[in-house]
Amino acid sequence: MKPTSDSSIRNSYALALLRVGVGILFLIFGQYKVFGTAFTLHGGFQFWINKFLEGGTYPFMAPVLRGFVLTHATSIAFLVAYGELAIGLALVVGIMVRSASFCGLIFMLTLLFSSDYPGAGAAFWQYFGASLSHSVFALCFAAFLIGRADSVWSVKALRKTHAGVRGNFESPGPAN
Repeated sequence: MKPTSDSSIRNSYALALLRVGVGILFLIFGQYKVFGTAFTLHGGFQFWINKFLEGGTYPFMAPVLRGFVLTHATSIAFLVAYGELAIGLALVVGIMVRSASFCGLIFMLTLLFSSDYPGAGAAFWQYFGASLSHSVFALCFAAFLIGRADSVWSVKALRKTHAGVRGNFESPGPAN
C-alpha cells in the first residue's frame, strides 16, 4: 500500500519537528559547555568520566576511558562541547542533517557504552532500561539518517522553494 501524498507530507513535518526538537536539546547541552568553562576547563568532563568508571561503564570501555579519554580530557571536552553545539545548530537550521545525525549517532553509542552498563548480573531487559537516556536519541539520529529529515523546515527546503519561485519569474530566454 503506497502512502498518500497527505500522509507523506505529514510524515515529513513530523520528522522535521522531531529533528528541530532534538536540535534544540543539543543546543542547550552544548551552549553551557561552550560558553562556560566548568565542563571544558575546570574538571566537569573529567568528573563525568570518573563517575562513569565508578559505577556504570561497559567493561570494554573502561580501558579506553582511563587510557585515552582521561589522558586527553581537555581536548575531548572541547570536542564534546563544540560537537554538541554543532549537531544542535545543524539540526535546528536543517543544514548537513545527515552528517550531524551520523556524528550524533556515534556520540550516543559512545555515551551508551560509557555510562549505561546495568551490571554483569542484570537481566537482559535491564540493559535497555539503563540505556534509555542515550538509546532514544540514537534512534532519533538513525531516523534522521534513514529518512529525509531535511525535506521541510530546512535550508535545503528553503533553497528549493526559493529556486522554484525565482524560476517562475524568469523569462525562458532573450526576447526577439
